[in-house]
Amino acid sequence: MTRTHSPGPKATIFDPLTLRGVTARNRIWVPALCQYSVTARDGVPTDWHLAHLGSFAMGGAGIVMAEATAVVPEGRISPHDTGIWNDEQVAGWRRVVDFLHAQGALAGLQLAHAGRKASVYPEWGFDQKGSIPLDAPAEVDPGQGWVTVSASELAFEGYRAPRALATDELPGVVAAFVAAARRATAPPPFGAGFDLVELHAAHGYLLHQFLSPLSNTRTDAYGGPLENRARLLLEIVRAVRAEIGEQVPLLVRFSASDYAEGGWDAEQTATVARWAHEAGADFFDISSGGLISGVRIPLGPGYQVPFAEQVRETAEVAVSAVGLITEVAQAAAIVESGQADAVMLGREMMRDPHFALRAAHELGVDVDYWPPQYRRARHSR
Repeated sequence: MTRTHSPGPKATIFDPLTLRGVTARNRIWVPALCQYSVTARDGVPTDWHLAHLGSFAMGGAGIVMAEATAVVPEGRISPHDTGIWNDEQVAGWRRVVDFLHAQGALAGLQLAHAGRKASVYPEWGFDQKGSIPLDAPAEVDPGQGWVTVSASELAFEGYRAPRALATDELPGVVAAFVAAARRATAPPPFGAGFDLVELHAAHGYLLHQFLSPLSNTRTDAYGGPLENRARLLLEIVRAVRAEIGEQVPLLVRFSASDYAEGGWDAEQTATVARWAHEAGADFFDISSGGLISGVRIPLGPGYQVPFAEQVRETAEVAVSAVGLITEVAQAAAIVESGQADAVMLGREMMRDPHFALRAAHELGVDVDYWPPQYRRARHSR
């Protein structure tokens, strides 16, 4: 079986990176950024998604990861989320992928299920926060809420309590991720043609809810010791790998800490990352937090980079770093120092979608992927 390279010689942010059958033109990538912009509530990406994601590809990013996209309707964070559970959604994503490819970027899709953090009001556009009432009028945006599911019947603070998934329901969860991966990566006309997919096991969503002992109090084969709490994720990794074949990269996003005593931490993350790599995952996107509220997160420039470095060194896997990476020199140093194999910039990319082209100019790197329409703006040194 083809494997992603083990962490090797130090690289620069403008060195290409090959993952199985595809190569990213650089190591400046865009993480999944939720937009809550499907006002039709049908999960189909819109013109906003085309312009939003397309701007990053025009700006030189190596990989553009589309937002957390639900594998089933009840897995959406809000009714305004994107989905990948039907053919209409596939067609909507296909035009986005085509544009990203035309600009030279790899297209990725983050596959997600929000679990107990589903059925909430969108982040913007509404005065209300928290869970949408089950009896809300269906004809009034955002419509009726729905019963959420999780590893256990423990609510996220301020949200409606979920229903614990029965053991015999978990194969259906695996199947939903597999079907979504097939729709995402299959070539047209049967799929959207994404180059890679990422499993969202971070930020307090369903797979993270199974991983952390703070949200998983099960007594069956999916609860208790670490190997049990990781079982669902590893089953999904193996099944998705079998579905998408040997050439399509499979990434996993982890939260490396719950920032709470007795919770999920970097050591467990590294252990499960190693298991996931053995099961067929290639690359790990290391973030943190999101499982519980009221914790103290030590925010600061690059505050999550040490987590990425720890997972990289301990598990001997390739990783990306995220978290308040805002300066060109900072991004370059993270990769050149060997702390991570790539950087993912969220807020800074939204402020400056052309960050990669600006970085090339600041570092004196000659890249050949300036859009021809923009070459008159290219500075000479």
